[in-house]
Amino acid sequence: MKVAFVTSEMVPFAKVGGLADVAQGLTKALSLLGCDVKIFLPRYSTVDPWRDELHYCFDVNEIKLKVSENEFLVHAFKKEIEFNSKAKVEVYFVDSPFHFERGSIYTNDPDEGERFLLFSKAVIEILQRLKWSPDIFHINDWPTGLLPIILKQHYEWDLLFKHSRFLFTIHNIEYQGNFSPDLIYKNYLDGKYFYLGGPLEFHGKVSFLKAGIVFSDIITTVSENYAKEILTPEFGGGMENILQSKKDRLYGILNGVDYTEWNPKIDKFIPYRYSEKSLYRKHKNKIELLKAFHLPEDREIPLIGIVSRLVSQKGFDLFMSGIDEIIKLNCRFVILGSGEIKYEDFFKSLSYSFPEKFGLSIKFDNYLAHLIEAGADMFLMPSKYEPCGLNQIYSLKYGTVPIVRKTGGLADTVRDWDYYNQLGLKTGNGFVFEEYSSQAMINAIQRAIEKFQDKKVWKQIQLNGMREDFSWAQSAKKYLQLYQLA
Repeated sequence: MKVAFVTSEMVPFAKVGGLADVAQGLTKALSLLGCDVKIFLPRYSTVDPWRDELHYCFDVNEIKLKVSENEFLVHAFKKEIEFNSKAKVEVYFVDSPFHFERGSIYTNDPDEGERFLLFSKAVIEILQRLKWSPDIFHINDWPTGLLPIILKQHYEWDLLFKHSRFLFTIHNIEYQGNFSPDLIYKNYLDGKYFYLGGPLEFHGKVSFLKAGIVFSDIITTVSENYAKEILTPEFGGGMENILQSKKDRLYGILNGVDYTEWNPKIDKFIPYRYSEKSLYRKHKNKIELLKAFHLPEDREIPLIGIVSRLVSQKGFDLFMSGIDEIIKLNCRFVILGSGEIKYEDFFKSLSYSFPEKFGLSIKFDNYLAHLIEAGADMFLMPSKYEPCGLNQIYSLKYGTVPIVRKTGGLADTVRDWDYYNQLGLKTGNGFVFEEYSSQAMINAIQRAIEKFQDKKVWKQIQLNGMREDFSWAQSAKKYLQLYQLA
């Protein structure tokens, strides 16, 4: 199976959210299953051809692309990533400095839509020069949503793509890529698709996300529960009706994780490695984590970790509204992340006012992220919505008990200990609350703190999580089945 994986993010080259991890982990797993995978990614300013050992593609050379009446010269760089003697992927970087050498991956610049329209065109042109015919275009989120219609309108004459099919993955339906209708007319896309309620129209704008949904053969999202949620007005972002019309082609596949990176047995970032059999070593990482955040080195008080973008989606308004009660809880918090100013300022004020209870680092730090997973006793994710979530899956593997709201992928991966215990089952791996309220969140935290005091029960919850398997190998097999279906 030949797969062209088209993405706007990929670890380690460019990351804003979970898409970057998916691009790395899924393509690796597909390659190990025998797929021939080529990845296409913009060359942002974060990617240095010399440092990252990229090679200029002489077989592609210069590509002249016209976007909104302007002509640009586009190039391609290539990097081959080998996993073993039989498995490798090729990453192609679309090089257009005018469009992609900016301060951030996504911008509010007036030409934001044009940037990714050019990216889609460039992917097709590069494939033509490589004379490589993909069985599947696996496209991801709004930046790639126009690719099917561009191929249909401008390149249908090329038999290279005669048998190619499209699988479109929605990683977060709230990000839709809605732009002025001028984009269609300036780029010679057929206006017959843009009318009230039409395939490209969304509230008077052209929607890249809607285009991806309408013109793809298969639609996936990143957990089974989220696939159900986006069919409802509460979670559908206005796209629920169009998704309802395509629900026979809509599938939820839980994101996997790369256990060669996120595994306490082999984690190169943590000072003390451990496993199910040496779980007693985990507390040594807790002491190092407390030191790193200048908190009292008391291993008996529960330590709750948060690694997140500090944005409203992640449920931090619950934290703000419930802070008077949270302060009274017998636990400590370490928070790592950045985001909206109001949440950054809120957590800063807590760390200043209660320095023995709240540790804070406003940044992204991979070392600290790993140390929090290894050193915290619990991990809090009170998300308003969460398409998949990865940190709760990391936490399970590290014996760091997740406390989550029952939504999206959190609902698919975390089982409430108390609920399953009432059923006579000892299979719970965390603590779950359903109602989106600060009191429901606090109640779940209190339940976790209570169970923490019973070391035998707590160890059982930890081991239940550590034995879970959310590896990419499982998810990749499901994607391969959908490729074959398409």
